[in-house]
Amino acid sequence: MKLHPLDIAIIALYLLSTIFIGLWYRKKASKDKESYMLGGKSLPWYKLGLSDASDMFDISGTMWMVSLCFVYGMKSIWIPWLWPVFNQVFLMMYLSRWLRRSNASTGAEWLATRFGKTGPGVTASQIVVIAFALLSCLGFMAYGFIGLGKFIEIFVPWDMIKGYIPFNVAPQYVPHVYGVIFTLFAMFYSILGGMHSIVVGDMVKYGIMTVACIWIGFIAAAQLNSHHLNVPGGWYSPFFGTHLNLNWSNIITEVNAKIKSDGYSLFGLFFMMMTFKGFFAALAGPAPNYDMQKILSTRSPEEASKMSGFVNIILLPIRYTLIISLTALGLIFYHQMNLKDATGAIDFERILPAVINNFLPVGLVGLLLAGLLGAFMSTFSGTMNAAQAYIVNDIYIKYVNPKASARRTIAMNYLVGVVVVAFGVILGFFIKDVNSALQWIVSALYGGYIASNVLKWHWWRFNANGFFWGMLTGIITAMVFSVFIADADLLYWFPVMFALSLAGSIIGSYAAPPTDMAVLKSFYTNVRPWGFWEPVKQAALVDDPSFQHNKNFKLNMFNVVIGTGAQCCLTILPMYLVLQQKMPLLITIAILAVIIIILKKTWWNKLKEY
Repeated sequence: MKLHPLDIAIIALYLLSTIFIGLWYRKKASKDKESYMLGGKSLPWYKLGLSDASDMFDISGTMWMVSLCFVYGMKSIWIPWLWPVFNQVFLMMYLSRWLRRSNASTGAEWLATRFGKTGPGVTASQIVVIAFALLSCLGFMAYGFIGLGKFIEIFVPWDMIKGYIPFNVAPQYVPHVYGVIFTLFAMFYSILGGMHSIVVGDMVKYGIMTVACIWIGFIAAAQLNSHHLNVPGGWYSPFFGTHLNLNWSNIITEVNAKIKSDGYSLFGLFFMMMTFKGFFAALAGPAPNYDMQKILSTRSPEEASKMSGFVNIILLPIRYTLIISLTALGLIFYHQMNLKDATGAIDFERILPAVINNFLPVGLVGLLLAGLLGAFMSTFSGTMNAAQAYIVNDIYIKYVNPKASARRTIAMNYLVGVVVVAFGVILGFFIKDVNSALQWIVSALYGGYIASNVLKWHWWRFNANGFFWGMLTGIITAMVFSVFIADADLLYWFPVMFALSLAGSIIGSYAAPPTDMAVLKSFYTNVRPWGFWEPVKQAALVDDPSFQHNKNFKLNMFNVVIGTGAQCCLTILPMYLVLQQKMPLLITIAILAVIIIILKKTWWNKLKEY
């Protein structure tokens, strides 16, 4: 299919709007460091929540999730727990408030509120969290970069333009060339306008995606009225047993090979391991990326919680309307699509662009392409903003030029933005596909992050030395495991990585004196975490007998459980709606309504109480 001039005009208009946004907010962002990195902490929670949701609505993740939905049907809603997606529920219920009370600008700056500014391991702990933040940011940028390139290649075959290019490009690197082109647009508006332009750009993109997703939902529902989905038994059910029990042998035999290569056949064991890892990852709080930066940008701790809750509401129904609609159209027209990559193998990540390219009307194609390009750009720009914050705030200003003027700081942000993008692009050239990048980020790199970041919230004796050794042990272990263990098997090695990182954290903590009690009391009375804080609590009570410690562990965990149920309902509700599964849809709506009523009393009404 050749893009219609109307579709090209829509895409061009969107790209021009990003340039205009960057130029418009350049002056406002250049006031000072806080205005550039955090929007001056003046943006309302619903705007930041919408922006955060837009950052998560990335093109690579959506391609991956459409391929999962095609293969696994309703059971695919569980696989994103690998991130884990339910960490947003933990943030919503209590962790966003805890984080925002620090009043820090980055995760490394937050460490000073927990461990102090001086002492054994403090500098080392800040360096290791900066290193982790930059590794994860570069990993996410490369992940988005390769996904975008694969997406664009479907719509603009290289044969159409190679005659105009003065150099040869090997077939496997064509996606990378396309990725570079659109990366430049994302880099321009986010570097110039900082957090202000990122949030406004995300709002524009979300508006486009909402219109496009609803439109495609109606198209898919209309097609389902005249077509029956040829899928194996169990495809329509989100429930599962020990084994996956989805047999595509007499339908699309290649799908069985996909299931085997993914390593999800023993779905019960996979789910248990994923939930085990996800629980601790969620307890650890947000990783040092765009999600943390949006939380730190809110106006108050209460608004931080509201923002994290709003992310689920604004993201899941729209995104899964798109996912299930593209999946249904992909199943209906599967035999009319070419899903083979340059090597001749079937690539299920090409379902999303193939459906858009062949079976959607003029106008909708342009809206979806503009929205999905915006999805890439918002994820890329948000991640880049986080990387800039760590390099400029925690390295340049702290160690190189502490007296840097606002003008010099903004100039440094510009330079760092360009360098970070260059490194992200270079890393993208070494990644073979979206799934391999995802597996490395969530299974290997994040496996080394979790133990130290759980302990920092919940154990008073944990100190900067323990944080450094726990993080270092975890990251090195994860890197070694990712070299010698297949991507699909990394999840099952998580308990070993976690245990080694935990051992490094505990041994490192006891190898150095406890954190100064004054620092601990300040952190404990300000953030008010629950956990193993008894000596600090007693010291705080000596200073202030009226101090009230946090007694909300049970209430927080109750809210997390039912909040995760609500998140699952918000995920599966649009899927049942498009597939016209009436009884499951009514049951889902009823469960969601009951949970909302409960959370109004146990969470919303108590936001200022704990």
